[in-house]
Amino acid sequence: MATVCPIWGVEAINPRRSIPWSIMITIFICFLAYSGVSAALTLMVPYHQIQPHDPLPQAILHSWWLPARYFVAIGTLCALISRLYSSMFRTPPLIYTMAEDGLLFRVLTRIHVRTGTRVMAIMAHGVTLHVHNLVDLVSVGTLLVYSLVAFSILVLRYQPDQNLSKNENTEEEIEMPVPDEHPLDSEPEARNSNILKSLWFPISTIPTRKSGQIVYGCASLLVLLMIILSLILVQWSSQGFSGDSKYTPVAVLLLLLIIGVMVIIWRQPQNPIPLYFKVPALPVFPLVSIFVNIYLMMQITSGTWAIFAIWNVIGFLVYFGYGIRHSLEENDEQQPPASTSQTLDKNTRSPESS
Repeated sequence: MATVCPIWGVEAINPRRSIPWSIMITIFICFLAYSGVSAALTLMVPYHQIQPHDPLPQAILHSWWLPARYFVAIGTLCALISRLYSSMFRTPPLIYTMAEDGLLFRVLTRIHVRTGTRVMAIMAHGVTLHVHNLVDLVSVGTLLVYSLVAFSILVLRYQPDQNLSKNENTEEEIEMPVPDEHPLDSEPEARNSNILKSLWFPISTIPTRKSGQIVYGCASLLVLLMIILSLILVQWSSQGFSGDSKYTPVAVLLLLLIIGVMVIIWRQPQNPIPLYFKVPALPVFPLVSIFVNIYLMMQITSGTWAIFAIWNVIGFLVYFGYGIRHSLEENDEQQPPASTSQTLDKNTRSPESS
């Protein structure tokens, strides 16, 4: 992590390598804070008496230190207000930038003459803002983004390098079984055996296009299995995890399938390119993260998911109906061929002709 500074001749910390450690230390501090509050709350009040909508003030209300509930309530209110303000300050500039590019309607780029504020973007954000829905939708969006990040890490670590020559891919395709060596009846069986063999015993020690496709397909299958398992666990937990539940064999079967597919991913070769920071314990660590996020998302109410789906449908309609045709970025990408040809014609002209 230390490098020699060329000017002072002393060792300096590489900032690109120190960033992952700073993120991990920050997350660990937040983990300790949240875990400490949860442990203190459970020690103060039995878990079945905790109020889910107002846990800390109600827990302190049952304890001997009654005046502390006012401080806790004020702190909770300050945290909610800061969260709302951060959302209000972050979203209007995003709406304005998207409208300026053409992804949203141009009327949202209107700026107040006297104050110079993005008045239409702020009003559009204020109309669609609701405190209760905002908290739930932020939770869904945050968990979904974390799941996508973990899925991307899992898939990209097993993909081949983009700088590899095409000869390696062609060599891989040439190594297919020759039809003359086997009878016509045994061709499907030979292909199936080769596919199964490549799942458990990859031919190459570095990632190939075939191994990358295997990992992508297995990771997508794991996400589907985890969604089904999370739904079963949520329904099972609502019944108190009774021992004679009908969900037990289904949950065990899903766990065995998840472990089997995870072993297939583990058998595939990883990308050997050295990086400043790599997520450890692949593929277990990203899959655990995805499962925890999916399990938390499955516990969100159906009304929140309905609102989330409605806003997604509205966003897709606006994008495919208006934004994709009016986007300046899309138009700029289509113009360079003509402009480059014109510049080439201008550059090739002789001074005498001009």
